[in-house]
Amino acid sequence: MPVAPPPLTRLPLNALRAFEAAARTGAFTLAAAELGVTPGAVTAHVKALEERLGAALFERQARGVRLTALGLAAAGELTGAFDALAGAEARLRALALPREVRVATLPAIAQLWLSPRLPALRAAAPEISVSITALEAAPNLKRSLHDLSLFPAESGGRLVVKDELFPVCAPALADRLACVADLGGVPCLSDSSWARDWDIWLQAVGEIVPMRGPVFSLYALAVEEAVNGAGVLMGHGPLVAGHLERGTLVSPFSQRVGLPEGFRLWSARPLRKGSAAAQVANFLVEPLG
Repeated sequence: MPVAPPPLTRLPLNALRAFEAAARTGAFTLAAAELGVTPGAVTAHVKALEERLGAALFERQARGVRLTALGLAAAGELTGAFDALAGAEARLRALALPREVRVATLPAIAQLWLSPRLPALRAAAPEISVSITALEAAPNLKRSLHDLSLFPAESGGRLVVKDELFPVCAPALADRLACVADLGGVPCLSDSSWARDWDIWLQAVGEIVPMRGPVFSLYALAVEEAVNGAGVLMGHGPLVAGHLERGTLVSPFSQRVGLPEGFRLWSARPLRKGSAAAQVANFLVEPLG
């Protein structure tokens, strides 16, 4: 009579994924953000994995965690394995959905720069479906399901458009601004993500002006408030260009300050010539030519 041995049980995949993310990012909180779970879930997964192994993977310290020798030995191989798995999933999706393109970008770029270009893209390539995800930070494209990533950076990827700073406001408010010092008498709008914009511009033009005014968590909302006459906003050239063309915003001063960061486009892997992702990437970069 044949003997059927009990099947060997594998280590839980979710626990391995949580450990690898924590080891690579160096923090349970960062791992949780990447995986879309709570830090407590990552902690529980790692603890369960350690109990299954009968050995510690992290040393718990007052200021965080540090890999043990066992954790360090396993982390690199797991990172390579999950990178390969993500790559295989991306290739499978590309084959199954060859005309779908997923783009990740900042909320402000999505609303003020990318969205206005989508009608022309649809007209040029109606067979391509483009989905936009607004994120506050660039995703890890080796793990992300996004095909393209468009974020401000000084180098890397493909430069789509250069960025520059200059104040903008509604035309009626511009009449009250004869010189830079007049900014001290009007509300100056700020965006929490780009909190240093005013300091960068004022330092570059050699002025010291006491600033006051509301702070917004969404740059697009700050732009709309500037259009509504609520105050003067430090404009990012590519993001306010449409309003300047329509005349809903004007630039009351001639001084413009170029930024080292431009809007740059990345892909997780080389784009196949003629693919939908390559067509979208070329369409976004084309204006530079």
